[in-house]
Amino acid sequence: MLSYSTYGSAKGESVAKVQEASERLKRMPLDFEVDGEMQFDCCVAEEVAKLKAPHSTVAGRVNTFIFPNIDAGNIGYKIAARLGGYEAIGPILQGLNAPINDLSRGCNEEEVFKMAIVTAAQKGMDI
Repeated sequence: MLSYSTYGSAKGESVAKVQEASERLKRMPLDFEVDGEMQFDCCVAEEVAKLKAPHSTVAGRVNTFIFPNIDAGNIGYKIAARLGGYEAIGPILQGLNAPINDLSRGCNEEEVFKMAIVTAAQKGMDI
């Protein structure tokens, strides 16, 4: 659960929202671990995780990032795609009554096709 704070190192409305969401997730019967609020460097760098979150079971080796809002998520995935050479599919929205996803105005036909596959899978359609 991404934030500009790690375990209360900063205060603010956004931090509180991520802390609350993290606690709610931790109370759910999940088959994966959740931790946060946590800064990105703490999520991906083991040397930073040892300093900032020594008791975390996921810090330093996170493989899924939940952003605090759509602004941060959009910025983050576009940075990863353009500078990191990663493929970006999304934004993918979850928790709604029906699958609703988004495409960037700069997307190409392959990205539209891949998002259609993701959306169909969310709906439970045979693809």
